[in-house]
Amino acid sequence: MKFIIVTGMSGSGKTVTLKLLEDYGYYCADNLPVELIGKFVELLNSSFIGNMGPAGSRGAAIGIDIRSSVNLLCIENVFNELDAKHIDYKVLYLDADIKALIKRYKETRRSHPLARNDRLETGIEKERIELKFLKERADYVIDTSRFLSKDLRAELIRIFIDNKSYTKLFVNILSFGFMYGIPDDADLVFDVRFLPNPFYEEDLRLKTGEDEEVKKYVFSEGSAYIFLTKLNDIITFLLPLYIKEGKSQLVIAIGCTGGQHRSVAIATSLSEYISSMKDLGVKLEHRDIHRNISRLS
Repeated sequence: MKFIIVTGMSGSGKTVTLKLLEDYGYYCADNLPVELIGKFVELLNSSFIGNMGPAGSRGAAIGIDIRSSVNLLCIENVFNELDAKHIDYKVLYLDADIKALIKRYKETRRSHPLARNDRLETGIEKERIELKFLKERADYVIDTSRFLSKDLRAELIRIFIDNKSYTKLFVNILSFGFMYGIPDDADLVFDVRFLPNPFYEEDLRLKTGEDEEVKKYVFSEGSAYIFLTKLNDIITFLLPLYIKEGKSQLVIAIGCTGGQHRSVAIATSLSEYISSMKDLGVKLEHRDIHRNISRLS
């Protein structure tokens, strides 16, 4: 039987997570008092026969967050209790950067649990400090800063439903145009403006790097293949080091002039390469792919 303790920053996706797990047959309880978690898990564990539990559930997920701040530090005692009873459980920590969290709070017009009489930023930073020990204790850390709900659901299904292995590193591959600015959250930035530019070919100008004709043009000279080979080599070298460092999310940005042709083709190829590697989450995004087309049309 699987027990999942879902925790993390307010606004990072805990509600989406619990709803998805419930849809896939998990028995879910949110904001359970910390003192009751041990008894709750023990009760459910005793009611499971084989791999199935109450109402045919395949496991249980318990949501805890900063709303339990008064007793949150007692969770360490709960973990010790579960370990002593050899209960099989995992801790999932959902995180997001402050810009993403502020945006989500502004959109939903919700108030932060720790910022009712203070600035939103202050509440978020206070929460991050109070939950630091849980993040360090977590078996899975998912940074949802660049996730839509569907992206988070896909990653949760991969880990908890399809039982794919996880290394706590999610790689975002982002194509962009330098004329629109370098992405603020990029960890690694690669400039591919040295490659043949399809923009100057009339029949390719309004196409994108996702089109086969554009890909062939970008790779028509050997320099694109050489660059991609060397890029794959350095990424292969770096990823284990980032994992060892404890990094949970890596943003690799590939840029050309307008973000429509060359960067898209290279980012797509890099995504295919990284997706073939085990134990990594991968998301491909083309930030500026249609901006030039709109401007030229």
